[in-house]
Amino acid sequence: MNLPSRRVALLSVLAITATSLVACSAPGAANGGSVDLTMAVWSANKDHLALFDKIADSYLADNSDVNSITFETITNQDYIAGLTTRIAGGNVPDLAWIPEANAPEFIQSGVLADLTDTFKSADGYNLDDLLPSATALWEKEGSLYAYPFSNSPFAMYVNRDILRAAGQPDVSALVGTSEYTWDTIADIAASVKATTGNSGLVVPSFSPTTWDNLTPLWASWGAAPWTDDSTSCTFTKPAMVDFLSWFQTQTGRGAIPAVTTVAQNPVFATGNVAFSVAQLSASGALGDSFEWDFLPLPAGPDGKQGVIGQAGIGVVAKSKHVDASTDFLAYFTNAVNSEKLATYFPPSRKSLMNIETLSAAAPKLSEGQIQSAIIDVVPDAIVKASSPVYSRVTGLVSSALDPVWTGGDVAAATSAVCDAAQPVLGR
Repeated sequence: MNLPSRRVALLSVLAITATSLVACSAPGAANGGSVDLTMAVWSANKDHLALFDKIADSYLADNSDVNSITFETITNQDYIAGLTTRIAGGNVPDLAWIPEANAPEFIQSGVLADLTDTFKSADGYNLDDLLPSATALWEKEGSLYAYPFSNSPFAMYVNRDILRAAGQPDVSALVGTSEYTWDTIADIAASVKATTGNSGLVVPSFSPTTWDNLTPLWASWGAAPWTDDSTSCTFTKPAMVDFLSWFQTQTGRGAIPAVTTVAQNPVFATGNVAFSVAQLSASGALGDSFEWDFLPLPAGPDGKQGVIGQAGIGVVAKSKHVDASTDFLAYFTNAVNSEKLATYFPPSRKSLMNIETLSAAAPKLSEGQIQSAIIDVVPDAIVKASSPVYSRVTGLVSSALDPVWTGGDVAAATSAVCDAAQPVLGR
């Protein structure tokens, strides 16, 4: 199945799920007897799963009505396809890990249960401790439908050894000055490529099908794929056209690797990349084979803009055990367990946005790096693109943008994007 067709199929699954909620779930009903809970997760990391199990075991020790809690990794290449197919097919997980891009789809389609009352009444939960910038995406009409358990900012990884070898300046000294811009980074990246052959500026999560992973760059142009209410395409706005033209220029001169559909992006941890735009978790793969830095994102024509990627955990409204699942989620994400989860997943609680907590999450980062690239950034950061029709529109955007990556006319391509996307966004 090609990408646009597959995305349409996913939205159809969500529609089927929404229309069947009334008959298949009763969120307010009591869950009598012993229950077995499952949480669908994206990660197969054994350390992540071991931590989840440890928290679940503590919950089980004090809640005899729950017999077991199992964390099931969905192994489909397309996680959301696997999750929605399970929900619609009747193999319903009680809780699920949701990426930020699909949050509005899941909430507006009624796939997720309202968590608000349970969280408010949970002993010591302190719902007001959650950062408004973190919860905004997961709310509807004042109610919270998922907990943003991973609130990870994008930052700039810098290979200081490569810059020295290329005769380039110490970029960390530019932070906080008017010279710390994407243009400066691109100039250095192009020089690195020309003089050393190493890759300059890489966005490892970006590919033609994951076009929205360029958000950490275009946000500082003031660009966005659509309006805040997701009803109007904005690819033809000057900010996005200017950004894509800039990006195309940088690939043309070697500052950014050429975009292909088959080649893997160069990996920063190999030591062959000067700059990499990635999240906090990427620091775990870095050793001491070269000297590196972790800096906030540079400024663009519209100034500085922090960007975070999020993952939420919600209770599936079709679960047979909505009350028990919501109660467990309140325990799983309380202040004590959020601090434990912060070892791998940057927290959404204001009380945990401190050097001590985040040093545990990223022990390879200095206090200065944590302060400037995380604590100072997260409260005002924006979240990557999302939409109530994301599954339908992302493939249309991807197809229409292809000419941009191969040197084609940017204005024509962005016009084609809006021609394809607007009928879906405007519904």
